[in-house]
Amino acid sequence: MAGTEKVGVKQTLKPELSNEAKRKRRKQELIAYAFISPWLLGFFGFVIGPMLASLYYSFTDYDMLSSPTWVGLSNYTDLLTSDSRFRTSVQVTLLFVLISTPLKLIFALAVAMLFNNNRRGAGFYTTVFYIPSIIGGSVAVAVMWRQLFGGQGAINDFLLFLGIEGRNWIASPDHALGVLILLVIWQFGSPMIIFLAGLKQIPKDLYEAAVVDGAGAIQKFFSITLPLLTPVIFFNLIMQMIGGFLVFTQAFITTEGGPLDRTLFYALYLYERAFQNYQMGYASAMAWMLLIVVAIITALIFYSSKKWVYYESEKG
Repeated sequence: MAGTEKVGVKQTLKPELSNEAKRKRRKQELIAYAFISPWLLGFFGFVIGPMLASLYYSFTDYDMLSSPTWVGLSNYTDLLTSDSRFRTSVQVTLLFVLISTPLKLIFALAVAMLFNNNRRGAGFYTTVFYIPSIIGGSVAVAVMWRQLFGGQGAINDFLLFLGIEGRNWIASPDHALGVLILLVIWQFGSPMIIFLAGLKQIPKDLYEAAVVDGAGAIQKFFSITLPLLTPVIFFNLIMQMIGGFLVFTQAFITTEGGPLDRTLFYALYLYERAFQNYQMGYASAMAWMLLIVVAIITALIFYSSKKWVYYESEKG
């Protein structure tokens, strides 16, 4: 009976309040949409729109100078079966991501732990180490890197001072990729800041209890710091992995994909196809292939996180 009375009350009040409530709700919705309208226009105009256009172009032969011609899956089959430089760019990019991402995260974590002890000047040095992440992807830094590691660069001058004869690192097929990996690792400031924030959240009581139990620095790191930091590691891993697949400016300015295509990153080859060879349809197919591959790798990392990412709120 009590339940029936409540339903009856609701049904009685609903007609009296519905018009006013609807007007108020409509007004709130309009205000909300007005505030987010700039973002919605940008999202649909500069993200969704170009994505759908590129999806269509990926099934066409389009040179940006004439109307696109429908070719179906031809671009995708050419990518996977007859384009040797496409396979080279995939190999170079995968190698770059597999080497640079772990090294960058390890270096960022090491520096973050160094600054986590509230030492004098820690804030200043944290800012200094973060600066390369802001300017690291710029053209000016890429030009500087090319000058440093060139045949007559400062690196070779320093090696000559030590009595070691250097080489043109940028022009060496065996060392050019390593030079770009060093450039990306140098931009460790962003993950370092995130690691530092994660380290600040670890309760100090855990370390004090570990010291009482006789644990050393290595034991505390692997038993406390690393497990509690796995959510931050997971986030940084995803972000840096995606960023690694999209590297372009460093290779374009420093090596232009050479020597012998040893630094032909995927994004650089895509740019070459689109804006140098005017094969926009082919480049669009490359872009969607990259999206699919990155999505699959990201999904695999998310799936694996169930086994190695520890959340303090979880039971067990």
